[in-house]
Amino acid sequence: MRIALVTDAWVPQVNGVVRTLASVTDRLRAAGHAVEIIAPDQYRSIPCPTYPEIRLALAGPRAVGQRIERFSPDAIHIATEGPLGWAARRWCLRHGRAFTTAYHTQFPDYVERRSGIAARHIWPVIRHFHRPAATIMVATETIRAQLAAQGLTRFSHWSRGVDIATFHPDHAPPDLFLSLPRPIQLYVGRVAVEKNIEAFLANSHPGSKVVVGDGPALDGLRAKYPSAHFLGRMTGNALASCYAGADVFVFPSRTDTFGLVMIEALACGTPVAAYPVPGPLDVLSDKAGAMAGRIEDAIAAALVLDRADCRRHGRSYSWAASTEQFLSALHPVECGAQITGLSPSIA
Repeated sequence: MRIALVTDAWVPQVNGVVRTLASVTDRLRAAGHAVEIIAPDQYRSIPCPTYPEIRLALAGPRAVGQRIERFSPDAIHIATEGPLGWAARRWCLRHGRAFTTAYHTQFPDYVERRSGIAARHIWPVIRHFHRPAATIMVATETIRAQLAAQGLTRFSHWSRGVDIATFHPDHAPPDLFLSLPRPIQLYVGRVAVEKNIEAFLANSHPGSKVVVGDGPALDGLRAKYPSAHFLGRMTGNALASCYAGADVFVFPSRTDTFGLVMIEALACGTPVAAYPVPGPLDVLSDKAGAMAGRIEDAIAAALVLDRADCRRHGRSYSWAASTEQFLSALHPVECGAQITGLSPSIA
């Protein structure tokens, strides 16, 4: 199959959306499918206000449509609600091409946190963007219900996976961890206001706080919380060693749709502490995480969980299954029939 994937989030960005799309794309290509990525690095772009690491492509429907037409896809997936996503959507509607979308990001909440514009003013834009899609791919039932409450009706389940060859408990901890007071509380992800990291850094539970990641809020948080340890961006085995060496992984976000970092931590045997909000409510189990209205209470409860149970729960998420779900949700560009059947070589 030939799949055109239009996304405003792509390398060199480091976030859950990019990791999800890259992981699924790799497996699709390994199974013999052709995937054309249409991303900001193919066009002139400008930095996103308040988040310069994200580039906003300066491309309209004609430029994006030309790439789609040259590739001649069997299916078109629009991953994000950014400039490329809107351009591809407009081109598809203008030319009568079916497409699918995905709801990766709680965009109304992000805008509210970053700009002060109330989320209720952003929801009409989200509804308008996704309503023409043949199906909207969602990672959890909570997000499906949230979008259904907004009047959207066509959904497909698309979960996430974890690379168990990399994320496992057998990594030696970083040298820094050997000298830190326990328990070591770890955060991994974008260092940005919508991630609510300050709730983690300000929590009163004893121990050491470690932040792995980069982003626009990094300098301010480093200055405000000098006792915390900011290690910057990490990937692969270096990241896995942080997960495996921590006593608890703290996920303070209230605006994520899933939280890929949670299952990576769990696969390394590290329990997760979080708020009882979308994402954690769907991903965590009683044996592999703790949720509470006070993050200190969630941390205390997570610290007594069995790390073997955490590892089993994290390993239950598979990129092979995620790729199957993605492919089965696609629709042919020329009709509304659902595409099914994935090569058994996907792994």
